[in-house]
Amino acid sequence: MIPETSIPALREQNPTITNDTMEIIWIVLGALLIIIGLIGALLPVMPGLPFSYLGLVVLQLLYTPFTTTFMVFWAVLVVSLMFLDNAMPAWGTKKFGGSQMGVTGSIIGMIAGLFFPPLGFIFGPLIGAFIGEIIAGNKSDKAFKAALGSFVGFMAATGLKVMAAGVMGWYYFSNLS
Repeated sequence: MIPETSIPALREQNPTITNDTMEIIWIVLGALLIIIGLIGALLPVMPGLPFSYLGLVVLQLLYTPFTTTFMVFWAVLVVSLMFLDNAMPAWGTKKFGGSQMGVTGSIIGMIAGLFFPPLGFIFGPLIGAFIGEIIAGNKSDKAFKAALGSFVGFMAATGLKVMAAGVMGWYYFSNLS
């Protein structure tokens, strides 16, 4: 326990943080969230878009540059893209001629890939779709085509996430006061 007489001395050594300093801390925190969000959009190890959105929330709490509609739009878009991120590999499998077994394999591979980051996120759905097509009795060339569809779906989802994170980053940095 600190003796009462030393508290004024501590205050002199460590002046209170000013409002300007706190504002800078919040701006840096928001910028870090935006950057982490962009990295997370590229790497399948972490969900990047929620971090980018939190960066916008920090800026909104500081300066209120956005409308409520804008913030709700981005919240809905982030949730939708997170869903699409998981659904697009299966959609790609189906679009490239995969059977229901290939789609199911892609989904199982995606779930299994969660345990082997980061490569499991990329190759899990691809391998799952391939194995599903082989189990369905398809030849390896058709199985590979379905697996390629899973990879294309994954890359399309990644592209959408990177674009969304980049736009949120642009909104963040262009609205700093």
